[in-house]
Amino acid sequence: MSLPYPTRQLYYNGQAHAASSGKTFQTINPATATPLADIQIAAHADIDTAIVAADKAFPEWSNTPPIARARILHKAAALLRERNDEIAKIETLDSGKAFTETSTVDVVTGADVLEYYANFIGGGGLNGETTQLREDAWVYTKKVPLGVCAGIGAWNYPIQIALWKSAACLAAGNTMVYKPSEYTPLHGQTLAEIYTEAGLPAGAFNVINGAGDVGAYLTSHPTIAKVSFTGQVATGMKVAGAAAGSMKYATMELGGKSPLVVCPDADLESAVDGAMMANFYSTGQVCTNGTRVFVPRSMKAAFEKRLLEKIQHVRPGPLFDEATNFGPLSSAIHYEKVVSYIRHGIETDKATLLCGGPEKPVVPKDLQAGFWVQPTVFTDCNDSMRIVKEEIFGPVMSILYYDTVDEAVKRANATELGLAAGVFTKDLNQAHRVIDQLQAGITWVNTWGESPAEMAVGGWKKSGLGVENGRRGIEAWLQNKSTLVDMSGAVVSVFAKL
Repeated sequence: MSLPYPTRQLYYNGQAHAASSGKTFQTINPATATPLADIQIAAHADIDTAIVAADKAFPEWSNTPPIARARILHKAAALLRERNDEIAKIETLDSGKAFTETSTVDVVTGADVLEYYANFIGGGGLNGETTQLREDAWVYTKKVPLGVCAGIGAWNYPIQIALWKSAACLAAGNTMVYKPSEYTPLHGQTLAEIYTEAGLPAGAFNVINGAGDVGAYLTSHPTIAKVSFTGQVATGMKVAGAAAGSMKYATMELGGKSPLVVCPDADLESAVDGAMMANFYSTGQVCTNGTRVFVPRSMKAAFEKRLLEKIQHVRPGPLFDEATNFGPLSSAIHYEKVVSYIRHGIETDKATLLCGGPEKPVVPKDLQAGFWVQPTVFTDCNDSMRIVKEEIFGPVMSILYYDTVDEAVKRANATELGLAAGVFTKDLNQAHRVIDQLQAGITWVNTWGESPAEMAVGGWKKSGLGVENGRRGIEAWLQNKSTLVDMSGAVVSVFAKL
């Protein structure tokens, strides 16, 4: 039986290569639970070879002038935009996200970041500083790339996350060995081919495939100078610990259980729209989702009524239908996890089920085997419930009622995680006060979810280390070198004859 897409190989030294392991796995279309392609699994020897290719490419790429690197990255961004719909179609089939999302967000926002860093380095963003200490002495600094870096992608925004990592990495002058998630691997070889076509030297960007064991071998390799990981907290803590143990640089973008605080004066329409975007966009599979929605007790009836009216506009269905705005969950194992949380919320937490539940939504017959779940809202929740405390990573909203804003802020911060937070209010002074108190690295006022290339994003507490994007993002891919130059012609010494 032939599959819709050809077998994906490994990609290193500027071209595709068959994996030496002889092993494959299949990537699955979440909408139909049917296979899309066979994916070759990298053996340790293949990973070693990819790392050697990246190490060999590093001197050439790191010594390429920033303006020349910028031209190549600009060309890659242009190729991504030209092939937007083609790549978005693959992302839709591989991830289960509606085409209305992947065609307008996934490829576009990744290309935006590539373009941002190309502009940044082309305009002198990597320049160091010069300081005159005294008439005959001065200090200058240089920003120096790290070397061969490892990127570990996530399954929810496959090509976007690959570009968030590789754009800053390559702009800084590093080379990369990238491992896509085993649940959404189809984009990896496509991105590598685009980089090669744009003029990136052979070996500067390489792709290996496999599960956690492949990632573990890659990130522990002694040649790897930095690890950039996006994924769940437990795995990220292990990766960060291993990186620290061998003195590797690390950026960790991990999970969250983010609070959305609706103030008493908030516009009801905006607050409900914000809560829905923070819970149901991308079928709830967004690490920054605001799944703890704090609502004033006085607004309870109005908020729930309007939410129930608007939730009718969540439309599961054929992924390439322009009306569809809600896809399936990404995999069978994730579907079972999310449904188990919904059942726990009903049976054990005893939260009030406002809408949704563990049953599948109504979808056409050819989609019924897919990993579909209903948008689900629990109300009358309390802070001790498991569905409130743990990251579900699905379309499951928990509404928590409060009496004072100070109480809401205190409860919002009562978590080990600190990825994102937001506030809805008409009082901008209050908005800034609340945002200032919320313990999170990514925050929004009267909106939710937008993350432009110019905005540095990263989590606090157990939600991550470092940031991606923005001016701060590229600093994580560089090391600083300071040099003091003395022009006096004499060395001051304490070792002089008395």
